[in-house]
Amino acid sequence: MARTRLTAAQFVTSAASARDLLQTPLAELAMAGRSNVGKSSVINALAGRTLARTSAAPGKTRLANYYRLEPERGQAFHLVDLPGYGYARGAKEGRAFASLAQEYFFGGADAVWMRPAIAGVVLLVDARHPGLESDVEAFRWFTTQGCPLRIVATKVDKLSRAERQRAMAALQQAFGTAALLTSAQTGEGIDELWIWIAQQLAQWTRPAR
Repeated sequence: MARTRLTAAQFVTSAASARDLLQTPLAELAMAGRSNVGKSSVINALAGRTLARTSAAPGKTRLANYYRLEPERGQAFHLVDLPGYGYARGAKEGRAFASLAQEYFFGGADAVWMRPAIAGVVLLVDARHPGLESDVEAFRWFTTQGCPLRIVATKVDKLSRAERQRAMAALQQAFGTAALLTSAQTGEGIDELWIWIAQQLAQWTRPAR
Protein backbone atom coordinates (compact mmCIF):
# COMPACT_ATOMS: atom_id res chain seq x y z
CA MET A 1 0.00 0.00 0.00
CA ALA A 2 1.45 3.36 -1.06
CA ARG A 3 2.46 5.82 1.62
CA THR A 4 0.68 9.17 1.72
CA ARG A 5 3.21 11.76 0.64
CA LEU A 6 3.15 15.24 2.12
CA THR A 7 4.39 18.39 0.44
CA ALA A 8 4.42 20.22 3.77
CA ALA A 9 3.75 19.59 7.47
CA GLN A 10 4.21 22.11 10.24
CA PHE A 11 3.10 23.16 13.69
CA VAL A 12 0.84 26.22 13.47
CA THR A 13 -0.30 27.30 16.94
CA SER A 14 -1.70 26.24 20.30
CA ALA A 15 -5.11 27.20 21.67
CA ALA A 16 -5.83 27.47 25.38
CA SER A 17 -9.47 28.58 25.06
CA ALA A 18 -12.25 29.19 22.55
CA ARG A 19 -10.91 32.62 21.64
CA ASP A 20 -7.61 31.03 20.55
CA LEU A 21 -9.19 28.43 18.24
CA LEU A 22 -8.38 29.00 14.59
CA GLN A 23 -11.06 30.10 12.15
CA THR A 24 -9.79 29.22 8.67
CA PRO A 25 -11.20 27.72 5.45
CA LEU A 26 -9.36 24.45 6.13
CA ALA A 27 -10.98 21.23 7.28
CA GLU A 28 -9.94 19.91 10.69
CA LEU A 29 -9.25 16.38 11.87
CA ALA A 30 -9.40 16.18 15.67
CA MET A 31 -7.34 13.67 17.65
CA ALA A 32 -8.39 12.71 21.17
CA GLY A 33 -7.35 10.12 23.71
CA ARG A 34 -6.15 9.43 27.23
CA SER A 35 -2.99 11.08 28.45
CA ASN A 36 0.07 9.07 27.36
CA VAL A 37 -1.91 7.05 24.78
CA GLY A 38 0.59 8.06 22.11
CA LYS A 39 -1.17 10.86 20.23
CA SER A 40 2.06 12.73 19.55
CA SER A 41 3.71 9.57 18.22
CA VAL A 42 0.79 8.88 15.87
CA ILE A 43 0.86 12.49 14.64
CA ASN A 44 4.56 12.14 13.88
CA ALA A 45 3.96 8.83 12.13
CA LEU A 46 1.24 10.39 9.97
CA ALA A 47 3.50 13.31 9.09
CA GLY A 48 6.53 11.12 8.49
CA ARG A 49 8.61 13.52 10.57
CA THR A 50 8.80 14.92 14.10
CA LEU A 51 6.08 17.53 14.54
CA ALA A 52 4.73 16.85 18.01
CA ARG A 53 6.84 16.48 21.12
CA THR A 54 6.56 13.12 22.81
CA SER A 55 6.87 12.54 26.54
CA ALA A 56 6.72 9.58 28.90
CA ALA A 57 4.99 11.76 31.49
CA PRO A 58 1.17 11.79 31.22
CA GLY A 59 -0.78 15.01 30.91
CA LYS A 60 1.79 17.07 29.02
CA THR A 61 -0.61 18.25 26.29
CA ARG A 62 -2.93 20.74 27.94
CA LEU A 63 -3.65 22.83 24.85
CA ALA A 64 -5.27 22.21 21.49
CA ASN A 65 -2.29 22.04 19.15
CA TYR A 66 -2.78 22.76 15.45
CA TYR A 67 -0.67 21.13 12.73
CA ARG A 68 -1.09 21.97 9.05
CA LEU A 69 -0.62 18.98 6.73
CA GLU A 70 -0.57 19.23 2.94
CA PRO A 71 -0.88 15.86 1.17
CA GLU A 72 0.65 15.57 -2.28
CA ARG A 73 -2.79 14.57 -3.47
CA GLY A 74 -5.83 16.16 -1.88
CA GLN A 75 -6.46 19.23 0.20
CA ALA A 76 -4.46 20.75 3.04
CA PHE A 77 -6.03 20.42 6.48
CA HIS A 78 -5.41 21.02 10.16
CA LEU A 79 -4.70 18.12 12.49
CA VAL A 80 -5.88 19.23 15.93
CA ASP A 81 -4.37 17.48 18.95
CA LEU A 82 -6.79 17.88 21.88
CA PRO A 83 -5.63 17.64 25.53
CA GLY A 84 -5.45 14.14 26.99
CA TYR A 85 -8.14 12.92 29.35
CA GLY A 86 -8.39 10.27 32.05
CA TYR A 87 -5.13 11.00 33.88
CA ALA A 88 -5.56 11.89 37.54
CA ARG A 89 -9.35 12.04 37.32
CA GLY A 90 -10.61 15.41 38.49
CA ALA A 91 -7.18 17.04 38.18
CA LYS A 92 -6.57 20.04 35.98
CA GLU A 93 -5.49 17.88 33.03
CA GLY A 94 -8.93 16.28 32.92
CA ARG A 95 -10.66 19.63 33.34
CA ALA A 96 -8.53 21.04 30.52
CA PHE A 97 -9.82 18.36 28.18
CA ALA A 98 -13.45 18.80 29.21
CA SER A 99 -13.31 22.57 28.88
CA LEU A 100 -11.39 22.73 25.61
CA ALA A 101 -13.37 19.88 24.04
CA GLN A 102 -16.62 21.67 24.83
CA GLU A 103 -15.26 24.92 23.41
CA TYR A 104 -13.71 23.22 20.39
CA PHE A 105 -16.86 21.38 19.39
CA PHE A 106 -19.49 23.89 20.49
CA GLY A 107 -17.81 27.24 21.04
CA GLY A 108 -18.53 27.39 24.78
CA ALA A 109 -20.85 26.13 27.50
CA ASP A 110 -23.90 27.95 26.14
CA ALA A 111 -23.32 27.38 22.42
CA VAL A 112 -25.31 24.83 20.43
CA TRP A 113 -23.52 24.74 17.08
CA MET A 114 -21.16 22.00 16.00
CA ARG A 115 -17.82 23.37 14.83
CA PRO A 116 -18.28 23.30 11.03
CA ALA A 117 -14.60 22.78 10.25
CA ILE A 118 -14.56 19.26 11.75
CA ALA A 119 -14.19 16.58 9.10
CA GLY A 120 -13.74 13.75 11.61
CA VAL A 121 -12.42 12.62 14.98
CA VAL A 122 -9.77 9.99 15.69
CA LEU A 123 -10.18 8.48 19.16
CA LEU A 124 -6.96 6.83 20.28
CA VAL A 125 -7.04 4.01 22.84
CA ASP A 126 -4.17 1.92 24.20
CA ALA A 127 -4.33 -1.60 22.73
CA ARG A 128 -2.85 -2.94 25.97
CA HIS A 129 -5.79 -1.61 28.00
CA PRO A 130 -8.95 -2.11 25.92
CA GLY A 131 -12.32 -0.96 27.20
CA LEU A 132 -11.21 1.48 29.90
CA GLU A 133 -14.12 3.40 31.40
CA SER A 134 -12.76 6.79 30.37
CA ASP A 135 -12.31 5.60 26.77
CA VAL A 136 -15.84 4.21 26.64
CA GLU A 137 -17.18 7.47 28.09
CA ALA A 138 -15.25 9.46 25.48
CA PHE A 139 -16.55 7.18 22.71
CA ARG A 140 -20.12 7.75 23.83
CA TRP A 141 -19.57 11.50 24.07
CA PHE A 142 -18.06 11.78 20.59
CA THR A 143 -20.72 9.48 19.14
CA THR A 144 -23.49 11.78 20.36
CA GLN A 145 -21.84 14.73 18.57
CA GLY A 146 -22.71 13.19 15.23
CA CYS A 147 -19.33 13.62 13.54
CA PRO A 148 -17.39 10.82 11.80
CA LEU A 149 -15.40 8.85 14.38
CA ARG A 150 -12.60 6.28 14.04
CA ILE A 151 -11.27 4.27 16.96
CA VAL A 152 -7.55 3.68 16.68
CA ALA A 153 -5.72 1.32 19.04
CA THR A 154 -2.10 2.33 19.64
CA LYS A 155 1.06 0.49 20.72
CA VAL A 156 0.00 -2.82 19.19
CA ASP A 157 3.69 -3.67 18.67
CA LYS A 158 3.93 -4.24 22.41
CA LEU A 159 1.45 -7.15 22.25
CA SER A 160 2.11 -10.80 21.51
CA ARG A 161 0.01 -12.53 18.87
CA ALA A 162 -2.29 -14.01 21.51
CA GLU A 163 -2.58 -10.67 23.33
CA ARG A 164 -3.42 -8.97 20.04
CA GLN A 165 -6.30 -11.35 19.42
CA ARG A 166 -7.66 -10.82 22.92
CA ALA A 167 -7.34 -7.05 22.56
CA MET A 168 -9.22 -7.04 19.25
CA ALA A 169 -12.09 -8.99 20.81
CA ALA A 170 -12.17 -6.77 23.90
CA LEU A 171 -12.19 -3.58 21.81
CA GLN A 172 -15.02 -4.91 19.65
CA GLN A 173 -17.02 -5.77 22.76
CA ALA A 174 -16.36 -2.41 24.46
CA PHE A 175 -17.17 -0.16 21.51
CA GLY A 176 -19.40 -2.29 19.31
CA THR A 177 -17.11 -1.67 16.35
CA ALA A 178 -13.68 -2.78 15.23
CA ALA A 179 -10.68 -0.66 16.15
CA LEU A 180 -7.82 0.02 13.77
CA LEU A 181 -4.67 -1.50 15.25
CA THR A 182 -1.64 0.76 14.87
CA SER A 183 1.97 1.15 15.90
CA ALA A 184 3.86 4.40 15.53
CA GLN A 185 7.07 2.39 15.94
CA THR A 186 6.54 -0.11 13.11
CA GLY A 187 4.13 1.94 10.98
CA GLU A 188 1.41 -0.70 11.18
CA GLY A 189 -2.03 0.75 10.47
CA ILE A 190 -0.77 4.24 9.58
CA ASP A 191 -1.57 3.85 5.87
CA GLU A 192 -5.05 2.59 6.72
CA LEU A 193 -5.57 5.58 9.02
CA TRP A 194 -4.52 7.89 6.19
CA ILE A 195 -7.11 6.28 3.94
CA TRP A 196 -9.85 7.00 6.48
CA ILE A 197 -8.64 10.59 6.92
CA ALA A 198 -8.59 11.13 3.15
CA GLN A 199 -12.15 9.80 2.90
CA GLN A 200 -13.41 12.21 5.55
CA LEU A 201 -11.63 15.16 3.93
CA ALA A 202 -13.10 14.27 0.54
CA GLN A 203 -16.61 14.17 2.02
CA TRP A 204 -16.22 17.40 4.00
CA THR A 205 -17.95 20.43 2.57
CA ARG A 206 -16.64 23.90 3.30
CA PRO A 207 -19.32 25.82 5.21
CA ALA A 208 -20.91 28.73 3.36
CA ARG A 209 -20.13 32.09 4.83
